[in-house]
Amino acid sequence: MQLRYAMTGLVVVLSLAGCQRTAYDYSSSASAGPAPLTAQPVPSVQGGQLPPPTGSSQFPAAPTTTAPMPGAQPGAMAANALDITKESMVGSWRVNGSCDMFLTLTNLGSGSRGGTRGCVGELTAMGSWEVAGKQVLLKDRSGNQLGSVYKTADNRFQGQTSTGQSISLSR
Repeated sequence: MQLRYAMTGLVVVLSLAGCQRTAYDYSSSASAGPAPLTAQPVPSVQGGQLPPPTGSSQFPAAPTTTAPMPGAQPGAMAANALDITKESMVGSWRVNGSCDMFLTLTNLGSGSRGGTRGCVGELTAMGSWEVAGKQVLLKDRSGNQLGSVYKTADNRFQGQTSTGQSISLSR
């Protein structure tokens, strides 16, 4: 049994003998710090009064109201449309089988942030969207309506842009 204790003690002593202090010794090189930086010249600062803002308001004009699109029949769309929840719209959608639309719940103006990738035409300017009744309104970054779609089946939406081009969303 004593041989066992002697071997354990020997292992502990050998393992401690291999250890050394790796911490920085601040007392040995206190005067060898980095050289101070030289100051750079600073140009003079000008002061004065700013001119008054132009126009009657500092803020841009409010977006146009969401009126029905020309050639569209909102009553016909709503009659055939299925119910929509904002949460069910979130995510990635395939537009007309050729490009992608991404819808989030992040607030942007009166709607939520959205955008497209690889699309052409009006949808390249899409910046936001919102659910209004049984329709999803697609808007540009200024809040002007670009188009609208309505739910025709699970994960399928149909509609048109403000210029009358058809839009089909699917997952």
